[in-house]
Amino acid sequence: MKFLVSQKILPSTLMVIVALLAWEGLVRSTKIPPYVLPAPSDIFASLIQDGGSLYHALLVTLRICFIALSIATLGAISLAILFVQSIWIERALLPLAVVLQVTPIIAIAPLLLIYLPNTEWALIICAAIIAFFPILANTAQGLVSVDPSHMDLFRLYKASRWQVLWWLQFPTALPHIMTGLRIAGGLALIGAVAAEFVAGSAGVGSGLAWRLIEAGYRLEIPRMFAALFLLAATGIAIYAGFSGLTWLVLHRWHEPIRRNS
Repeated sequence: MKFLVSQKILPSTLMVIVALLAWEGLVRSTKIPPYVLPAPSDIFASLIQDGGSLYHALLVTLRICFIALSIATLGAISLAILFVQSIWIERALLPLAVVLQVTPIIAIAPLLLIYLPNTEWALIICAAIIAFFPILANTAQGLVSVDPSHMDLFRLYKASRWQVLWWLQFPTALPHIMTGLRIAGGLALIGAVAAEFVAGSAGVGSGLAWRLIEAGYRLEIPRMFAALFLLAATGIAIYAGFSGLTWLVLHRWHEPIRRNS
């Protein structure tokens, strides 16, 4: 596992270092002003100088992101279970889930800011809507991907519907659920940031997207890049965290993951 991790991380790390050095050299050699394109050193200096406000804003965005992800996970898994239990519920509710998925969140966010009295909950609901469908689709697919011979065995022993769900369908669906969570984690962050942009345009907001908008209004370009760097690093950390959780949960028994360990 350690060898595979180092084999995957080292080339990417070296590529990032080379790109940063080339960026720094280009800006310094051509004397591009920081308000046009800041050098990486200017961006990291802004991270240190404005760290207090940026990191506080990042915590606000993360709070919205993880609350939304929790709501989306609970709702999506519950709804996927209902879909598997009743084809009529699936036919009635799946089109609504698809409508929410394909409708741009930028169009929904202003309505939620109007109708919901609490701005924070409007942001949470926006992020939850974006994160909802990948978990729902992957969980529903996993729950119906049971080996027919295993299902016949459970029927032979006259297992109840809930015993089949808990002891057969849910373990089978677990890799699909973890895949949905890896996708939804990044989407929840995107949803939180998109909703914060809408709220920031309306004059309310305290998350990292609002700090990015504020820096843009003031033409503080290094600070904008610093906020963007934090968002990108946060997205990578969320994906890496769920990838590590997937390995921790599945590597003992799931063949593809155990083979890569």
